[in-house]
Amino acid sequence: MEDKNRRIDWGITIVPLVVIAALSALLMCFPERAQSVVGFLKNIFVNELGFFYIILGLAIILIAVGLAFSRYGSIRLGNTEKPRYSTFSWGAMIFTSTMAADILYWSLIEWCYYYTATPFAMENMTLAQRQDWASAYPLFHWGPIPWGFYILPACAYAYMMFVKNRKRQTLSEACRPILKQRSDKLPGRVIDMIAVVGLLAGTATTFSLATPLLSAAIGRVFSVETSEITSIIILLVIGVVFIFAVMKGMKAISHLATICVVIFAVLLGIFFLFGPKIYIIETGISAIGNVVNNFFHMSTWMDPLRLSGSGGTGFPQDWTIFYWAYWIAWFVATPFFIARISEGRTIKQTILGGLSCGLLGTYLSFIVFGGFGLHVQTTGKADLAGMLAGGASPAEVILKVFDQLPVTRIALVVLILAMIAFYASTFDAITLVVAGYSEKDLTGEKEPRKKLRAFWSCVFLLLPIALLFSESTLSNLQTISIIAAFPLGIIMILIVWGFFRELRGHWKIRKEDMEK
Repeated sequence: MEDKNRRIDWGITIVPLVVIAALSALLMCFPERAQSVVGFLKNIFVNELGFFYIILGLAIILIAVGLAFSRYGSIRLGNTEKPRYSTFSWGAMIFTSTMAADILYWSLIEWCYYYTATPFAMENMTLAQRQDWASAYPLFHWGPIPWGFYILPACAYAYMMFVKNRKRQTLSEACRPILKQRSDKLPGRVIDMIAVVGLLAGTATTFSLATPLLSAAIGRVFSVETSEITSIIILLVIGVVFIFAVMKGMKAISHLATICVVIFAVLLGIFFLFGPKIYIIETGISAIGNVVNNFFHMSTWMDPLRLSGSGGTGFPQDWTIFYWAYWIAWFVATPFFIARISEGRTIKQTILGGLSCGLLGTYLSFIVFGGFGLHVQTTGKADLAGMLAGGASPAEVILKVFDQLPVTRIALVVLILAMIAFYASTFDAITLVVAGYSEKDLTGEKEPRKKLRAFWSCVFLLLPIALLFSESTLSNLQTISIIAAFPLGIIMILIVWGFFRELRGHWKIRKEDMEK
């Protein structure tokens, strides 16, 4: 028992939690001043230093694809003869245990924001232009670049875990090729503190997206009045599902991922079968073509005209840079999970397969759900974009979308099940990873001890419940996680740099062995 207690990293376990609790208290006690400070920092990191995220995003995806087709692509991540998980199970876990819950939510509503926006500062857009950009930009913001933020670091982590067999699963350990012994000292501790604080802030706010929609859907299906108590009950139900799975370990998480895929497929089928099939297909094809044709333009447009006072809309700052920062804030956890389930695959298989699985689920979701909503908008059945712009909540707009189905109640039941399963699956993966941060000695094939998994499960559940009664605090915490993405972006550069340094050494040894 003494040995086990010594192996727990109490600093990483307790300090970030205290920091988040203190931040939450300050945000609640001094909301106006906190809002001012957070807004000031957001302006610096997103509006003035936004070019950093844009350059990093484009560089990451180009490096990832280049690495897959380089000589290093054949390096196997681990010593197993074949991958630990089947292609279907692996792909299902990549999609359902990463951003699937957010993807389901945003695919139902995101097109509405772009329909009334002005990408590329285009004013007086025609109906066709609004349709084209409203369907294309979601595919871009949830496309190759954000998935690159996960897949490339996942390869670095998998190499660290299964090839180098290092005994810690943290960002500081991934920086060891660059930091050397400093990974065990103050620089390494600071890196891990930033990582866990950013992760806690992000996860605490992620539930704020699901809870209002789930409450509204349950209220509609069961004819009950929604309230804060309803929201807490919903969080507890999600918590029971994901705590049960995470305590059972990877096998249970794999089964939950399969269940998620089945429920997700049923919901897709309902929208497609009862929706405008040809319109959805053609809009999806057009959107993919639009993204391909304008990929580099969309990846590099920063709307500098907004700084001159002569025009500009700040669209990339509000959306593209915001999204890149949000995805970077989550790279401290999600890529570790992808790395854990990728043992036995080559670097090329992990990059190309991971991108393919992520994009397949993402694009299906946005094309089908977004296409259905766009058809409702463009045919005049309901002014969904106008509702949102006029002050209606996203949950109200999404329920209006479901009202267009002839099987509204059935579809809402499937939506409720899908969101509960998706959020449980996502937080299973995150809990498993952050519990690993608390372990001082954890090799690639081992899982964190159950007590640590239980502790972090409760933290991830209790923190959003505590913050449920202060929407401004939730919003500010999310902004804090985005601000934390700037130093995390620098850490990502160090990790990729160190990864390539180790790959060169690996290839050199491999070449020498072949010559012998």
